[in-house]
Amino acid sequence: MKLFNMLLNILWLVFCGIWMAIAYTVAALVCFILIITIPFGIASLRIAGFVLWPFGRTTVERRDAGAPSFIGNVIWVIFAGWWLALGHLITSIPLFLSIIGIPFGWANLKMIPISLMPLGREIVPTDEAFGAR
Repeated sequence: MKLFNMLLNILWLVFCGIWMAIAYTVAALVCFILIITIPFGIASLRIAGFVLWPFGRTTVERRDAGAPSFIGNVIWVIFAGWWLALGHLITSIPLFLSIIGIPFGWANLKMIPISLMPLGREIVPTDEAFGAR
């Protein structure tokens, strides 16, 4: 299974992973420049790593996330989340047009929720996420 995930990750990287990771990195740099938004920049870099190599990993809600995460997510959606989600949507369209790209298109659409609400989520290996339930 790990070999299959690695193959999917390499194909993903070529088709759209690198471009979306660059978008998240640009968002992080803007957040670092604005100083008060450094926590958003850290979250954006965390997601950039996930978007770069997503297969075999997933996101789960953090149990200790509360109202500050919710408020932060609202701010994030207004300033950066909506255009990152739009980037996932736009990159999924050409992937759906090819047969080999359909799984990657679905994976791209599955990343829209974390692009909109990254705070209060944690990236974990897929087997850990299902074992914790």
